[in-house]
Amino acid sequence: MQSLDFSCYRNIVILTGAGVSAASGIRPFRGQEGLWNEINPLKSADSSVLQTNPLAIWQLFGTLRTQLETAQPNAAHLTLAKFEAGFSSSQQFTLITQNIDGLHQRAGSRNVIELHGNVNYTRCSNPTCSLTAYLDKSPHKDLLPICQLCNYPLRLDIVLFGEQIPAKKEWLAKRSLRDCDLFIAIGTSGTVWPAANFVRSANYVGAKTIFINLEPMKPKNPYFQEEYLGRAEELLPLLFNIDVTPH
Repeated sequence: MQSLDFSCYRNIVILTGAGVSAASGIRPFRGQEGLWNEINPLKSADSSVLQTNPLAIWQLFGTLRTQLETAQPNAAHLTLAKFEAGFSSSQQFTLITQNIDGLHQRAGSRNVIELHGNVNYTRCSNPTCSLTAYLDKSPHKDLLPICQLCNYPLRLDIVLFGEQIPAKKEWLAKRSLRDCDLFIAIGTSGTVWPAANFVRSANYVGAKTIFINLEPMKPKNPYFQEEYLGRAEELLPLLFNIDVTPH
């Protein structure tokens, strides 16, 4: 497979989804193998559950925290991190991810916008509390954690069903798309809002648009100009011409 030529692009925006983390053993939420096929997200991952049974959310996502203690970034994560590290001062790189596992940062990526938050962080469920989100490895599956500042239940620092993506994150993502000349979606169906609109925004400003995924997009999105099908951890090192094999 011939690698892509990125030398002529000055503002590259990459959107990643669950397909990027699959090789790290992180199960996707959507798709044929998705967790939502077995669990009703409206009963376990909806914002209303914070009021009725907040421990249920910890029991669901605490398992992911446990998985992440041993999960490692795979070749897809490492390729993107190495790609960003090779940028010149005249180039801009933005990585927008729908994933909540934090594996991009562990691989070395720096300019990352986590649209849906990070499951490795905990914050207070009280919106007026001054507690800032903090790194927390405990799964809290047996006992509901309580904020020491206001006695409200603590919660995962992620976006649940029924919640809005934080305005600042959405603004940063849209600002990066305003000036991009290359947009690549990797390992995502691109159907979850607002990410579903990102390729249209990129196309509107004249950017080249590329879709990389295990399965073809159905129905095909006319705003994507090129499509590459395969596993992200296999395709990215080839397309980006980056060696991430251990030496």
